[in-house]
Amino acid sequence: MNLTVVGTGYVGLVTGTCLAETGNNVLCIDIDKDKIDTMKKGEVPIYEPHLDIIFQRNIDAGRLNFSTELQDGLDHGEIIFLALPTPEDEDGSADLKYVLGVAEDIGKRIKDYKVIVGKSTVPVGTSEKVRAVISKHTDVDFDVVSNPEFLREGFAVDDFLKPERIVIGSRSEKAIEKIKKLYKPYVRSGNPMIVMDEKSAELTKYAANSFLATKITFMNEIANYCEKVGADVDKVRIGMGTDSRIGKRFLFPGIGYGGSCFPKDVKALHKSGQDSDYDFQILEAVIDVNQKQKKVLLPKIRNHFNNTLAGKKIAIWGLAFKPETDDIREAPSLEIINELLDENAIITAFDPEAMPNVKNKLGDKIKYADNMYDALNEAEALIICTEWSIFRTPNFGKLHDLMKGKIIFDGRNLYDVSDVVSEGFEYVSIGR
Repeated sequence: MNLTVVGTGYVGLVTGTCLAETGNNVLCIDIDKDKIDTMKKGEVPIYEPHLDIIFQRNIDAGRLNFSTELQDGLDHGEIIFLALPTPEDEDGSADLKYVLGVAEDIGKRIKDYKVIVGKSTVPVGTSEKVRAVISKHTDVDFDVVSNPEFLREGFAVDDFLKPERIVIGSRSEKAIEKIKKLYKPYVRSGNPMIVMDEKSAELTKYAANSFLATKITFMNEIANYCEKVGADVDKVRIGMGTDSRIGKRFLFPGIGYGGSCFPKDVKALHKSGQDSDYDFQILEAVIDVNQKQKKVLLPKIRNHFNNTLAGKKIAIWGLAFKPETDDIREAPSLEIINELLDENAIITAFDPEAMPNVKNKLGDKIKYADNMYDALNEAEALIICTEWSIFRTPNFGKLHDLMKGKIIFDGRNLYDVSDVVSEGFEYVSIGR
């Protein structure tokens, strides 16, 4: 098929590249000329494991192309994917100005039947708004489909090529059959394509992300309670996770969730509820608890240094909100760093991918190490904020030699407590 993807952010670029991988001819549209020029040279503007390989392969094969002109996309694609940002507004709602702005432009330019597919995470009723905006400017036949993405940063290529399920929100049989035909190569193992109305599809994405954020937050509360009563959250987690009704995933406690999805989506669903005169009390608690959890290590750090952090050399491992990404949006590390800087601590950080993004945000307020061990030189404490695999089996002898202070504050529970203590370190983790 000839396909167009409007927007080449994280979702749009993964979507366009993975659609080309199964033989479709894909044209990606973005108004950022510099970005388009960069991609035409075969350079991927984001970090996502394995994306660069299939990106280059499909450019070389002529199946993946780029343009700054929406009209090019409308002329090219029989299906038009909208993968546009929906940033968080001041009141927590999702800002639809980019989605509706492109819908207006489509309405003014559309010449023949198209299926307009929403990939962005949007509030319930957005498909209706897109349909209304386009219809305002044209009598040409078209359909609007809600097709939310379920991509995990760090695993997005696999998630797209081997999806657990595909949600198709539409009441048009014509559009549904087109979308099913497109996705058929991705579900050969029998994973379902679930058809529903547009509103239910839109809510499915918000509900899924909000539930996962709630599960994480519940475990963080359990971890905090474990510290009060002397229980071990790791043992509690295992005991809970073996119950098939609960499952093992998203039960790992830590210093809160971040990223571009969970924080924004939980707040947007909460605000959508308020707009419909419904109070999502559980989501309000999730938002509040998660914000506090990001800073849960700070009182322990202050206590260790007798509330005097000025001039203390602190090493930080991990800046991204999770491993296998360079995304620092809503990252707990930034909350911790900003508080430490306010108290005049001296920070040296290392992250395998996210340091350029942090440097763009913080500049030279902190130091950036070339590797994980360089960050430890003369450090009086180590704080672990992201569970990158390279941090899981460090050379503790090397840590001992390099660090001035023998204490580790682990926000991701990477190590067994007894193992770290036996290496001569004081070890402060979450819920243990």
